[in-house]
Amino acid sequence: MGKTADRNLLKESLERLRSEGKKIVFTNGCFDIIHIGHTRYLSHAKTLGDVLVVGLNSDKSVSAIKSGRPVNPQEQRAEVLSSLEMVDYVTIFDEDTPYELIKLIQPDVLVKGGDWKKEEIVGSDIAKETFSLPYVRGVSTTRIIGKIRKLQGKSE
Repeated sequence: MGKTADRNLLKESLERLRSEGKKIVFTNGCFDIIHIGHTRYLSHAKTLGDVLVVGLNSDKSVSAIKSGRPVNPQEQRAEVLSSLEMVDYVTIFDEDTPYELIKLIQPDVLVKGGDWKKEEIVGSDIAKETFSLPYVRGVSTTRIIGKIRKLQGKSE
């Protein structure tokens, strides 16, 4: 199995790793245009355990929460995430939230960015530990898209 896995294969792999004493960390997001905020966040998340699993919002899921998005299709976003050294597994979810996925894989640690309050993080009732990691101010996919639009306007 590669780094990108469906839920059932992922669950089997994580059960095996957990039986070996590995600590499972889970995070989720759109990861539409990877930037320094993402890489710092994922690197920090990885330090909280042994295995980092990223739940990736599907195209349908992203478009339901972010107007005009995603920029990149889910297969490409999954491949880019899978290429990052700190990411061990990527699985795509289609639901509005990753709650069912979190319930299935039962991570030891649940992580979201600092723009989320700990008590608002979906699945915090399932994981043993929940963290809201520091947010890199001034860096976001929305800002990058805005800069690109400005540049396009200047070149026309």
